[in-house]
This record gives sequence, C-alpha cells and structure tokens, in this order.
Amino acid sequence: MICFYNESHDPYFNLAVEEYLLKEKKDEFIVISVNDPSVIIGKHQVAHRETDTEQVTRNKIPVIRRITGGGTVYHDHGNVNFAFILNSEPGRQVDFRKYTLPVMGFLKYFGVNAEFGDKNDIRAEGFKISGNAEHVYRNRVLHHGTLLFDADLQMLRSVIRKATDKYITRAVRSNPSPVTNLKGKMRDIDSVSGFITAIMVWLSSYFGGDVIKSLTDEDAMKIYHLSADKYRKWDWNYGYGPEYIFSNDFILEGLPHHCTFEVKEGIIIKSKISGLPEMENISAKLTGYPHMPDEMYDLFRKNNCPVSWDDIFNFF
Repeated sequence: MICFYNESHDPYFNLAVEEYLLKEKKDEFIVISVNDPSVIIGKHQVAHRETDTEQVTRNKIPVIRRITGGGTVYHDHGNVNFAFILNSEPGRQVDFRKYTLPVMGFLKYFGVNAEFGDKNDIRAEGFKISGNAEHVYRNRVLHHGTLLFDADLQMLRSVIRKATDKYITRAVRSNPSPVTNLKGKMRDIDSVSGFITAIMVWLSSYFGGDVIKSLTDEDAMKIYHLSADKYRKWDWNYGYGPEYIFSNDFILEGLPHHCTFEVKEGIIIKSKISGLPEMENISAKLTGYPHMPDEMYDLFRKNNCPVSWDDIFNFF
C-alpha cells in the first residue's frame, strides 16, 4: 500500500490522479487531497439539475464530472478528500461499509461518534460529514470520499440545487442531507493541516503502507494530459450526462413566458418558448446550441431579444 498526499489543489488534475492510478498502475494506493472550490457531480448525473447554475456561474466555480456514481458534492480548502485504490476479488468489489471502516475508526479515535449512514455516507450526530462513491475497473476498485472539516457550508448549500422539478430525466438524483463540519468536534485537531497529518498517519498504519510525497515526473505528465483531454472538457462535464427535458415559467418584460427544451449530450435538440414575439421567433434558433448561459445569452443579444444577464438563469 502506498500512502500519497497529493499537494495539488487543482480539482481537474486531482480527479485525473485517481483515474490514472486506478487504470494504469498495479499498486494499491491511499490518496489524500484538498481541492480548490468546485462542484463534483456523479458520472450519471445532469450537471444543471444537480447544481445551482446561477450560483456556480456567478462565483466561477467549476462543475466537474467524476468517474464514480453517486451524488453531487462541494469541495473547497476546508474539505479533505480520501481515495482508496485497491485490488479486489471479482464480485466482492463494491463494499462501502468495508472501505469506510478505517475512516470511521480514525474519527472515533479522535472523539467523533461516526456512524455508517443509509446513503453510503458517514454521519456524526445525525449530520452528514462524508459522502462516498465507488468505481470498479477490472480487478481494481476506486473508493473515494469527502470529509467536511472546515468547509464553507453556506457556499455548499448555495451551489447545490434544491428544487429539481424543472428537470425531467432518468439521470441519477442526489440525496441531499443536513451536513456539519468536523472542526471543533475532534480531540487535539483544530486545523486542516493537522487533520491531514493525522489521517495520513492513521491510514498508513492501518494498511501498513509507505508514505510518498510526490508522483514521478512521467506520471505527473500523463495525469496532466488526462486532466486536459477529459476532465477540463465541456463534453465530459456537461455533455456526457443523460438526456433531459427542462421547462420553466417566468416573467420577462412584465409578461408571462414559458420555455421547454429537450437536451441531449448537452445540446438543445428541441426548443419552444412562448411569450414575446421575438422570444417565440428565436426558439428555433436555439436548436443545436449548448444549454449553457454564455452561449444562450450571446444568441439572445445578437437577435435583439430583451434578455439581460440576470434573466438568462430563467432557462436553467
């Protein structure tokens, strides 16, 4: 077992680290990392349905799809990520209880009454402190999770969409839960850096692993290319998800409007807008456009539609 602290805060790169180690290496790994503010969605989710598009756009928070299933989570410098990349026997690879056990043991040792939740999460006093997800690749499994230590919970709540009834889709739906931070609840640990040191020591001792501090230059370069070719791509983050239908009623120029979009691979394939004549006329022109704020706003403005930047979020 190789225990590795990934010093990068780049969420695109860090997600690529996990996929690369899972698919290109034979060793077993524990990876600890902290990401810059970002929203990470499950592989089979619709990005706009799971995130508050207005909030992530205005705050310039990237939305990134991971290779594991499950729901949407928020990352920032107060959230610590852990990943186990392990060899496993076929048919016994998916085991959330097994892989969360060492993490719960760590938390209990430092005074947190951690329990396994009914959504494959870890809870303390009824509040979610860790979301978990898995991906199986041949005879290997990636199990990774979050640990909320001192995250911005106000931002977390604002960037994850609460009302999803405007979207009709077969995509995986998140199961939001009340959350809390671990800071102030752990004995002798009062900082993110102290938390990272403690969990590294605990997990390396638990698994009998050797700690390494950095990737080789060759591995880092391959991971960089994977992050650039996949995790930074719109096609992966927004286009990959299942098709969906979006509909909404809103007021524009003092008049009631209604819009319905059918979206496949992130592209509007059918569009209908009722209301002002210029809005009805532009409806057909939206076909073939990405269902994204910037692109739609540019089209509306070029066609003299009375849509402000604030108005554009009525379409998400």
